[in-house]
Amino acid sequence: MSTPPTTAAQGYGGRARHRIAVLALPGFPPFELGIPSRVFGSAVDEAGGALYEVVVCTADGGPVLSDSGFALQPAAGPEALATADTVIVPPTHAMPELAHGGPLPPEVAAAIAGIRPGTRLVSICTGSYVLAAAGLLDGRPATTHWNLASEFRRAYPRVRLDEDVLFVDDGDVLTSAGVSAGVDLCLHLIRRDHGAAVTNRAARMCVVPPWRDGGQAQYIDRPVPEPTVATTTATRAWALERLAEPVTLAELAAHARMSLRTFTRRFRDETGMTPVQWLTAQRLEIARQLLESSDLPVDLVAHRSGFGSANSLRQHMRTALGVSPIAYRRTFHGPGHAESAQPEPAPAEPAPA
Repeated sequence: MSTPPTTAAQGYGGRARHRIAVLALPGFPPFELGIPSRVFGSAVDEAGGALYEVVVCTADGGPVLSDSGFALQPAAGPEALATADTVIVPPTHAMPELAHGGPLPPEVAAAIAGIRPGTRLVSICTGSYVLAAAGLLDGRPATTHWNLASEFRRAYPRVRLDEDVLFVDDGDVLTSAGVSAGVDLCLHLIRRDHGAAVTNRAARMCVVPPWRDGGQAQYIDRPVPEPTVATTTATRAWALERLAEPVTLAELAAHARMSLRTFTRRFRDETGMTPVQWLTAQRLEIARQLLESSDLPVDLVAHRSGFGSANSLRQHMRTALGVSPIAYRRTFHGPGHAESAQPEPAPAEPAPA
């Protein structure tokens, strides 16, 4: 990839805005193409200043035909990819050769080759095929639409595909599942860049939840249960009100008036996660919000989020996010935060099995 010079667009108060280039490919679905502009365009600071500049481009600067029968005249050509901080590749329905591991069209390959090293790369749904065909997902975790998992594995065996999740964040390369999972991933990126408060404002403007439970497994086609079959919805709502307390699997099943086996099976069918995984994810979400928005000591964050101890919170955050609570907080509070100056506790030895 080449490394041309770039100048950041100036946002509110003269601050640099993060520049996002969205690559429109032939056969693009209009909804998915519009997700980045809508979501990132809703991300503003407390004064209402835009935090992102989003530009839609094509590989050769010319118009492209959507899968809905109309053409898009882009605002820019491949030069936008070369000056972007983040490049987003929405899906395409007009490159069938990619389904068999075939090569990218020359103009698309050339445009992607012009992206600067270190640029954040993002795909929505089958945009992952484009990144995979360019060799950018080799050896990396990624996802795509669950219905295409088998095809994708055959075409790109070097990619570590996980079709059960809504999106995969591998640092500088991120991939999402189909359609609305692209919204989830864009909100996740806003949170990574600016924290929960900005993300919540953007989500409210888009009238979507700032964070969704579970993964793609809950959307995979299954026989529809009889209307009389009980669900775990009420029990999940009940558990959300008690995250700071110890909640056992037996208590959850009892609240749902099901056997442990039935409850566990139905819970996984509905959420794509086990009850324990779901509880941990909810508690991590509470802990992240507290670390981002408050100065509470880590011990108190752990208690309020239901982990009981700072050590338990630390272990779960390292496993799920790869960082400690203090390091996570430092991302949003900066190096001047009081707790940032404290030495990082050494990781505890794992308990014997």
